[in-house]
Amino acid sequence: MEAGPVAGRLSFLDRLLAVWILAAMALGIGLGRLVPGLGDALGEVTVTGISLPIALGLLVMMYPVLAKVRYDRLDTVTRDRRLLIPSLVLNWVVGPALMFALAWIFLPDLPEYRTGLIIVGLARCIAMVVIWNDLACGDREAAAVLVALNSAFQVLAFGLLGWLYLDLLPGLLGLRRTALHVSAWEIVRSVLVFLGIPLLAGFLTRRTGERTKGRTWYETRLIPRIGPFALYGLLFTIVVLFALQGDAITSKPLDVARIALPLLVYFALMWAGAMATGRAVGLGYPRAATLAFTAAGNNFELAIAVAVATFGATSGQALAGVVGPLIEVPVLIGLVHVALAVRRYFPQPASATGRIATPEGHAHA
Repeated sequence: MEAGPVAGRLSFLDRLLAVWILAAMALGIGLGRLVPGLGDALGEVTVTGISLPIALGLLVMMYPVLAKVRYDRLDTVTRDRRLLIPSLVLNWVVGPALMFALAWIFLPDLPEYRTGLIIVGLARCIAMVVIWNDLACGDREAAAVLVALNSAFQVLAFGLLGWLYLDLLPGLLGLRRTALHVSAWEIVRSVLVFLGIPLLAGFLTRRTGERTKGRTWYETRLIPRIGPFALYGLLFTIVVLFALQGDAITSKPLDVARIALPLLVYFALMWAGAMATGRAVGLGYPRAATLAFTAAGNNFELAIAVAVATFGATSGQALAGVVGPLIEVPVLIGLVHVALAVRRYFPQPASATGRIATPEGHAHA
């Protein structure tokens, strides 16, 4: 399908999404900078260490997307080894190793920022990736399976990988070592809140809606009503995130630039490598896009929480975690447009997702 006609059917919000995201970032930074004490006030609204404003935004963002998932088709994803095996390798072997290498290459003289970046690389995305995947017309069912898989591996492997890349491997290479203390409960809590709640809500909504009104009513009447809230939640989350750290970001622009450079390289390499891998193993565009966005995204909520708990809220490690979404949000929204531009080079069988991959379906269908 040509880009022109598709773009013409996008809603006003969707057509100018990049503008709204940049505006939300600017608004958040401006509020954090201009309103005294706002960042501290937002940061204190927590329950068991989880920021309620951020949690609220992410839950509102993820719920409509997960309500769109056709859970009766998940078995077609779990049987697809061409998707699952590359995803595991990219997320848990390539991603952490690449971030480790980039952190040492670009930040050899800044150990706090370097450590923060490595922690970001260990935290695989389980939340915001669902919105990037949906905007890029990826496979919703595949995204649900891959984020669940990442969640399980995150609980099992995060602490071990932290020891490997911050302690063991640097020691073997004669580099500076860092101890990382993170509780398993902190990781489990992140998974339960940022994936478990919206996943359960989405599943129950579809199950109840289809049983009472049928699938046709559910997908043509209910989903269009709740769909736009995914983008509202995304914009709200961005405003809160940048309001929390607006002062830190604007007061250290050179440090932010140093941290941003390896992140830019990381996102570009991971996304392009995953798309190429998907094409090479014969995945259609929807699942290749899902593979790419789940490989490129990171769980900044967990990374920031671990950095703050281990090194303190004002540490360089925490700032590196904060810069993560500062770079990830505009870069991945840009990659959404790149993905839509290159999808013509992929085989696109309708059976891959049970629907033709068109952008008009992501927000209002």
